[in-house]
Amino acid sequence: MSNWVAKRFWTDVNVIEIDGGFAVHLDARPVKTPAKAALVVPTRSMADAVAGEWRLVVEKIDPNLMPVTRSANASIDKVATQFGEVATMLAAYGGSDLLCYRAENPEGLVQRQTEGWDPLLDWAHATFGARLVSTVGIMPIEQSEVDLAALAAPLFEASNFELAAFHDLIAMSGSLVIALGVAQGHLTPAEAWTLSRIDETWQAEQWGADDDAAQVAEIKRAAFVHAADFYQMASIHARG
Repeated sequence: MSNWVAKRFWTDVNVIEIDGGFAVHLDARPVKTPAKAALVVPTRSMADAVAGEWRLVVEKIDPNLMPVTRSANASIDKVATQFGEVATMLAAYGGSDLLCYRAENPEGLVQRQTEGWDPLLDWAHATFGARLVSTVGIMPIEQSEVDLAALAAPLFEASNFELAAFHDLIAMSGSLVIALGVAQGHLTPAEAWTLSRIDETWQAEQWGADDDAAQVAEIKRAAFVHAADFYQMASIHARG
């Protein structure tokens, strides 16, 4: 990326509306992606967030402190160049969705999964016409191709930026249904994350929390929340 240099060289950061979206300029120079494509994002809210990250740079540029910029870069450099492959890969999660594989025991965990996950499967059926079936254990079960196609449709209809957000929402939760729940506003990010962690929470309650595991889980939770926020920034319903 021509502008992704070691140290800050600019004075002003501005959002510029252009054909196709919004760009961020460092003084008079437009920000580019690592692949040297123009960093043009779909909404002003996303552009404002990107600009805010660049304004916060004091001296050295640290991409780890610029999550919106990194996600926008990935949307353009990675997702846009292989959209079909990414959407197909994410759609496959529907066939092994977390919500469909249940514990046989103990009773408390079984009840918690039932109360948390059954309403989501019902919601997916009501919203997308897709009725996934669940099973006890980890042996793979075959889902209806028609149902899987119905759940996958929103992925193929998404923008590059929305699909980049879907990638993390699905991969981190292990559930296409949970990710769709967040995207549709049916679940808050906090609710979704809690539902995706029922098994881990149960184990921690029974045996105590492991500090290292808790630290890793917190990093993943923050990344999941970021993905949810990025989806909302990318959504055409939030344009402005």
